[in-house]
Amino acid sequence: QVQLWESGGGLVQAGDSLRLSCKVRGRNIYAMGWFRRTPGKERIFVAFISRNGQTTTYADSVKGRFTISRDNGEKTVALQMNSLKPEDTGVYYCGVTSDDSDHRRYGEYTYWGPGTQVTVSS
Repeated sequence: QVQLWESGGGLVQAGDSLRLSCKVRGRNIYAMGWFRRTPGKERIFVAFISRNGQTTTYADSVKGRFTISRDNGEKTVALQMNSLKPEDTGVYYCGVTSDDSDHRRYGEYTYWGPGTQVTVSS
């Protein structure tokens, strides 16, 4: 059984920064991803990190602005979001996937947290 909890969301203005955190409870170290969901749409890929943190990938829309990182000792995965834009608004979810391949599809993730709301005003 794997449980995840996201935190750090909020209401900010365009250009501001936020740092999301995902706490993981489980027996192993997992490859992880962050996704964003907006009303009426599927969750879309934002960022991925491998189990040892050496491989990170990003959606083109956030490349250069967002950074994914992890602390395996604390079992947390963070998403640093800088230069936020209104189109970054949504519910952000962290998820666990099976291996260190670059997983970008929602269906490739097996466990999810409840999500945290990020709202960026213009």
